[in-house]
Formats: sequence, C-alpha cells, structure tokens
Amino acid sequence: MSDLRDLYQQVILDHNRKPRNFRVLEGANRTAEGYNPLCGDKIRLYLSVEDGVIKDAAFQGKGCAISKASASMMTASVIGKPLDEAEALFHRIHAMLTGEATSTIDAAGDGLGKLAVFAGVREFPSRIKCATLAWHTLRSALSGAAEPVSTE
Repeated sequence: MSDLRDLYQQVILDHNRKPRNFRVLEGANRTAEGYNPLCGDKIRLYLSVEDGVIKDAAFQGKGCAISKASASMMTASVIGKPLDEAEALFHRIHAMLTGEATSTIDAAGDGLGKLAVFAGVREFPSRIKCATLAWHTLRSALSGAAEPVSTE
C-alpha cells in the first residue's frame, strides 16, 4: 500500500472518529443542508460570516466516514478565509475529486495542503459524492440558496 493511501486512510479515520467543528454554531448567519441519497449522508452546515470573511464554521449530521471526514476538514479549512477564497477552494477540491486536476501532485501543489489526501477518493468513484457533499453544501451556504443540496 502506498504512503498516500495509508495517509488517506489515517486522515479519514481520525476525522471520522473525532470530527472537528461537529456542533451547532449559535449565531450562524448562513446555513445550508445537503443530502446524498445514494449513501444516506446528511449534513447541516453553519457559517458565521462577518465583513466577507468566514469567522467560524460548524456542521452536524450523519453519514459515512468519508462524508464526515470531508465535512470536518472542510470546516477547519475555511475558517478565517474570505468568501472568494472559500469559493475558489471549492473549485480546486471539486476538480481534484472529479478528475479535472491532472494528478495528486497538481492538487497538492494547488494550495490544498492536507485536503490533498482526498485525492485518494478518486480510486473509489462511488464515494466521490460522499466526499463532495460538504463542499457542495458550503457552496450553497455561500450563495444563500434556500433549497437543500443533493448530490443527485
């Protein structure tokens, strides 16, 4: 097993067991819901946005290890980011997970840091929607969409 695959599994398991920011965010001024009907993953995302910057982020929900780990890492990565940077991060993650990024090296070099471990999800096409659910929910919260997001 490759070092990247080992790291991928360790990170997923760690964030699944001890998700960061797994809570209701009191005073959130942006929220969104997401659902992956294929896997049953459900997420509610809470953002506190002030002066165009995400001051805090949290989530609640249930789902598989990949979905929960993705939401955990996503919330940790967007706190302190301006809205346009969070949107740009969505696009880089989406490109990496859907194969639009040409390699994991490209993805890691694209400022993704620890998020680059999710490149391993590409080996399991049926799990890509699990990994992208939190990110699509983030995009919905950023745009102020009222309807829940679905991966279908």
